[in-house]
Amino acid sequence: MQISVTISGLSRLFGDDLAGIVEVARVADEVGIHQLVMTDHLAIGPRTDRYPFAAKFPYPPEEPWLEPLSVLAAFAAATTRVRLGTGVLIGPLRPALVVAKTVATLDVLSRGRVDLGLGTGWQREEFTDPGLPFVGRTARMEDAVRACRAVWEHAPPVSFASDTVSFSDLWCEPRPVQPRIPIWFSGAANAATVRRVAELGDGWLPLAIPIDDVASTVEELRAAFREHGRDPATLQVRQNLAVRTDEGGGVDVAATVAPIPDLAARGVTMVSVALGRFLRTREDIGPFLRDLGDAFS
Repeated sequence: MQISVTISGLSRLFGDDLAGIVEVARVADEVGIHQLVMTDHLAIGPRTDRYPFAAKFPYPPEEPWLEPLSVLAAFAAATTRVRLGTGVLIGPLRPALVVAKTVATLDVLSRGRVDLGLGTGWQREEFTDPGLPFVGRTARMEDAVRACRAVWEHAPPVSFASDTVSFSDLWCEPRPVQPRIPIWFSGAANAATVRRVAELGDGWLPLAIPIDDVASTVEELRAAFREHGRDPATLQVRQNLAVRTDEGGGVDVAATVAPIPDLAARGVTMVSVALGRFLRTREDIGPFLRDLGDAFS
């Protein structure tokens, strides 16, 4: 089991010094956190009531959302070992070659530490480009992944054709350091997610899904991996972990990690905590990360 930390809730912890998150990366790298994850919104509209994963969207519209791949590039310069992920990058908001070039550049700068989490997005107002509309975003995301795989993994010049993206005889250099960029898809516990992960991805990011449904979907994913000639042991599943607090409001690390043996038995390979939702001050970040790293060492 590995531990991932998602950095969110920036305004409460960092105020007007958002660049301070780079120091979080340095500490996480030092104490043994396996993966750092940045979230993604290009903009937020007023209809946060459409948020599908909880009763209420956890942040106000004015919450700052740093562009994740830019932040991960800064993390790459400040770290040497921690993996750098998105959770999730809203893929359909970006042209396929922009994703391919940016992710490959990040993988080169980090010397092969990128984990690309992808999702389709839920907020219609965010899709302002008429060439990248809200409707049809799932098909565009899948075509974009196929196009990225082509330019990352095939010898140039590369050609690719699909309903939403096509090109001929292109060089898109540099290619990633990793022979295969790990791609983790968010998605419901259903057949579409199983097909997408088994065909195009390497991992699943269940969000607000009961653990029994996660476990049954993991079994379906393993079977689908076998059907595609892939080793089911390579499937990655990152599950959110609820942070427990003690009577004084501090983090109870022992209670927080107690569910891990059960999660591992159900096929979860990595657990994730969201940094910005429970710590009281910025000064609490370092001690918490050190305690968390010790728990997974």
